[in-house]
Amino acid sequence: MNSIQIGVVMGSSSDWETMQHAVAILQQFGIAHEAQVVSAHRMPDDMFAYAEAAVGRGLKAIIAGAGGAAHLPGMIAAKTVAPVLGVPVASRHLQGVDSLHSIVQMPKGVPVATFAIGAAGAANAALFAVALLANEDPALRAKLEAFRAEQTAAARAMTLPPVAV
Repeated sequence: MNSIQIGVVMGSSSDWETMQHAVAILQQFGIAHEAQVVSAHRMPDDMFAYAEAAVGRGLKAIIAGAGGAAHLPGMIAAKTVAPVLGVPVASRHLQGVDSLHSIVQMPKGVPVATFAIGAAGAANAALFAVALLANEDPALRAKLEAFRAEQTAAARAMTLPPVAV
């Protein structure tokens, strides 16, 4: 796959620590993607241009991470029909709860799929994007099924320490 299918955007470079987990999953599945800072507050014109051009450029979904005020996922969703997958990034003061609330409380008509705070949310957003793409790609679906089977096998292989009675 040569054309970029998934956009990964974040409000600042400090969000990369979380959003790199989405990129790692996309790379693992061989999904063509891009990752960049598109701040809703510092560069709103760039953010609107990115969102408005997304579908025309072939993006199938946008994974948008945001901490603090967390406007990025909702603002992008307001300007595109591509699915937007929101990842709350842990903030310094409220550990990401503020971001989670901001993303999950979009007004009617501005849908944003919302994931867990932090690295788990970023990875799951990427897996959700993979699942969206797998609906149209049997080979990708097989890779996703194999990935999930590996997760199940790893969970079954876990051993717990003996419990003292």
